Amino acid sequence: METKTKDLWVFIETNEDGSAKNVGIELLNPGKDLAREQGGELVAVVIGHNTTEAVKAAAAHDADKVIVVDGTEYESFTTDAYTNAMYHLVTKYGPTTLIIGATQNGRDFGPRLSCRLKTGLTADCTGLSINEETGDIAWTRPAFGGNLMATILCSDTRPQIGTVRPGVFKKGAETAPHAEIINEEYHVDESDIRTKLLKVIKDAAEEAVDLEGADIVVSGGRGVGSAENFEKVIKPLASVLGGTVGASREAVDAGWISHAHQVGQTGKTVAPKLYIACGISGAIQHLAGMSGSDVIVAINKDPDAPIFSVADYGIVGDLFEVVPLLTAEIKKLKG
Repeated sequence: METKTKDLWVFIETNEDGSAKNVGIELLNPGKDLAREQGGELVAVVIGHNTTEAVKAAAAHDADKVIVVDGTEYESFTTDAYTNAMYHLVTKYGPTTLIIGATQNGRDFGPRLSCRLKTGLTADCTGLSINEETGDIAWTRPAFGGNLMATILCSDTRPQIGTVRPGVFKKGAETAPHAEIINEEYHVDESDIRTKLLKVIKDAAEEAVDLEGADIVVSGGRGVGSAENFEKVIKPLASVLGGTVGASREAVDAGWISHAHQVGQTGKTVAPKLYIACGISGAIQHLAGMSGSDVIVAINKDPDAPIFSVADYGIVGDLFEVVPLLTAEIKKLKG
């Protein structure tokens, strides 16, 4: 597709109540700098129903324009409706870049859209920058099972499209809204929507674990050794800190804790103010999910564990001795 502008678009996915999901607002933060470097504007694209709050949120986080498609057919996500709407917008306005949150919905309709537009898509990214030689977006993502990080360019086709994991970037500060609001009247005929949402069954465990929104995460790995030790050692520290319990893939695969707690390439990407890794060696798959944390504390008895390479503070010791002492001292400090 031929581009008509140098604008960078960010898709703002909405919740059931029409508010914006965090990932879209997070992506506006790097988006504003990337748009400037491309020589274009930052455009937020909101598709949904009763989207007033989502539009306000996008406008308050540095969007230059907000394009809105609102209709009852977009109240529940369907691949057909969302793909048709975004395809209409992209072909009409011709942006050079489109960034989508790597949520379940984003991972669904992003590839469908790129195929229809006959362009590439870089999935599940954890980093964004501009390639100085070509001016293309440099999309960074885990590759080869997470054993290395690859940087991918889409030089031959436009728009450049990528999905980016939630939690990789942090929301920018709210600013005085200056965005131009563009309301697009685009409706998809019911006969063109081949799937229909009949019922939503929510996992109680997923509902209770908000890793991506937590300010403090205490994670356990293979070194924790059992589900019982998560209860006795990891959860008390998270509780006294007012944090959330996380886990490595090894701990989840062992059945010690549910997948809802998993941090890493195949789990959640988190960026809390404090991340405490207990008995986690630090495989690249895990680091991809938590290296953006403000402060990282590692507790491991192996002084050569890779986790110490990203930790701000490291404690070489037995977690079964260190963590209970740490929990007790924090309790004392809190009175």
